[in-house]
Amino acid sequence: MKLKRIALAALAAGFACPASAQDASWDAVVAAAKKEGKVVVYNMALGAPYFSAVIKSFEKEYGITVESLDLRASELVERIRTEQSAGRYLGDVEMVTTTMIEEQLKNGDFIQKLPPIPNAVNLRPPFKANEHSIPAYVQPMGILINTRLVRDDDVPKSWNDLNSPKWKGKLLSDDMRPLGSGNTLFAVLQNNMGAAFNEKLAEQKPVFSRDMRNDARRVARGEYPIYITQVFAFASDLKGLPVKVIVPQEGAPYAQMDLAVLKNAPHVNAARVFMQHFLTVESQALYANAWMLPVVNGAAERADSAAQPYANAKLMGMAKLSERPDMMALAKKLYP
Repeated sequence: MKLKRIALAALAAGFACPASAQDASWDAVVAAAKKEGKVVVYNMALGAPYFSAVIKSFEKEYGITVESLDLRASELVERIRTEQSAGRYLGDVEMVTTTMIEEQLKNGDFIQKLPPIPNAVNLRPPFKANEHSIPAYVQPMGILINTRLVRDDDVPKSWNDLNSPKWKGKLLSDDMRPLGSGNTLFAVLQNNMGAAFNEKLAEQKPVFSRDMRNDARRVARGEYPIYITQVFAFASDLKGLPVKVIVPQEGAPYAQMDLAVLKNAPHVNAARVFMQHFLTVESQALYANAWMLPVVNGAAERADSAAQPYANAKLMGMAKLSERPDMMALAKKLYP
């Protein structure tokens, strides 16, 4: 046990070396990255403007071109698998969910061990780097209400409030049966609120959809008073419309996005510098202002007043890869 503790401490130190202790070697990494000239980033940002803003600031600061491959999660995983199976190593960095990285490690060696990233020392609790990846940002989920259809006295304060008889047949939700945000919410609530919660929620007969951005607008238009599985960031561009994101008192289920270096990355130094840049306070503040949880100290404080409640939201938990088959089966049972 003692040896294990020592090994873990050494491992952690490797991920979080102070920048001051690495200045000379880091300068060499930056110089090598500039010689490489570009970095290829596989991501699932789906055109998010805050991701584009980080890319622009990186290119301006380092003169290194970013090639972004922006795909849906399943397409991205298959692209990496296909390329590497053919011996084509085109990508340098991936930014995907924690569970996707766990699945990659389970099924093959698609990513390599994480090289030292100096800004890892500034990660705020509970976020930590591990042997293969480092947190990038967090996407929490809450409850979206139409403020014209939900009276102040009826605003849900707890996840349990969704099971009030007054909301039966009036809830819109991302589909909880397939892999995705709906099933993430289902799994986290199952673990944290108890089995009875999901059983009662199923009796409310929520209407399922698979278009999260449009679903928020359906609530804004008054088609439904409440939408659950509301990714905070997807509502940040609805300012001026009669909607509000509620963070229940128990906290918000969330998906964590991590950065990892792909196997045989052709621009490994540029990959490290990009990850370092993504974890600067300035880059993280862009995400905080888009209503996401930054993972480094000092970024949430820079969020504007509208974003503050979401940049510091109480977190409830993530879905677990090991539980995924059981949770999908249970959701299909409750929602045949």
